[in-house]
Amino acid sequence: MTWDAEMTKMLVDGLRDTLYMVVFSTLFGYILGLPLGVLLAVSDRDGIRPRRVLYRVLDIVVNILRSVPFLILLILVIPLTKLLVGKSYGSTATIVPLTIAAAPFIARMVESSLKEVDHGVIEAAQSMGASNRTIILKVLIGEARTSLIVGVTIALGTILGYSAMAGVVGGGGLGDIAIRYGYYRYETGVMIVTVVILVLLVQILQVLGMMLARLTDRRKV
Repeated sequence: MTWDAEMTKMLVDGLRDTLYMVVFSTLFGYILGLPLGVLLAVSDRDGIRPRRVLYRVLDIVVNILRSVPFLILLILVIPLTKLLVGKSYGSTATIVPLTIAAAPFIARMVESSLKEVDHGVIEAAQSMGASNRTIILKVLIGEARTSLIVGVTIALGTILGYSAMAGVVGGGGLGDIAIRYGYYRYETGVMIVTVVILVLLVQILQVLGMMLARLTDRRKV
């Protein structure tokens, strides 16, 4: 591998595209996954408003979407991707399958976080006449915020991994560089550099996420 200004620019652009995909996919994933996770937690048999049929339908949908391997999902949603962004390749196009893959994963993490909230706190809010909306926003989400932040950290790392896999079909970012140069052109050095950058990104996101979670944890002594 010849390290020059062109190679540096390519890696910087790849890093920028990767961050672009990860940030927006996570954002859109939470726009879809957060309310879905809340519905799952609320409509479960132990939730504040049990709805057996609703929970079962949502549970099946989430399980099906989570069961589809990302590379297969990437190909399956190509028609939808073309419809939404006009093309099936590049960093912007990759946001579509990344969001679809992230949403059910995020929904499960949100559901799990909300179910960790002490039922005694929920019952106390209900006894004071709090509405379901207030309980969801102030009690469930409020009490589970530390766990939810940890969930965001996990989601970012997972979506980052998905974005690298999207390089197989020209998804852009560091994964695309690793495939095009590291695999097809046998540039082992490029592959190693992209892997190191991805590992560092995950570590940075993990450290920042855990620091924020500790700051919001009211259980600290």
